[in-house]
This record gives sequence, C-alpha cells and structure tokens, in this order.
Amino acid sequence: MTTLSIRLPEETARRLKALARSRGVSVNKLIEELSARALAAWDTENHFRALAANGDIERALAILDRLDAQDRRAQ
Repeated sequence: MTTLSIRLPEETARRLKALARSRGVSVNKLIEELSARALAAWDTENHFRALAANGDIERALAILDRLDAQDRRAQ
C-alpha cells in the first residue's frame, strides 16, 4: 500500500469529510472508492477509444448502452 499526500482547498477537505461521515466510511476509504470509480471510467474510455480506432462501432455502441443502463440503475 502506498501513502499519498495531497493538498486540497479547505472547503473541499471539509466537504469530503462530511461526505465520508454521511456514508459511514473514513476519508481514506472514500478517496479509495472515488479513485477506483475514476480509474474504471478512464479504463472504459480507453477501451472504447481502442474499439473505435479498430472500427468496431457496433461493439463500442453496445458498451455505451451497457454503461448507460448501469448509470440509470445507480441513480
């Protein structure tokens, strides 16, 4: 495990602490979860770009449909 120090504006840090508290997790766990989501989105975008570059439009559109469905369920 790696330790990472970050600088945040006071207001951002305060809001992150409040969000973590409302979810019943530590700020560390919250940042870990948010980072995992951001990396998953980035991986998906890169995968989509690779599919688009190879001309597999139907497969790329199917991925977008699946992501849209997941977003709708998460809301």
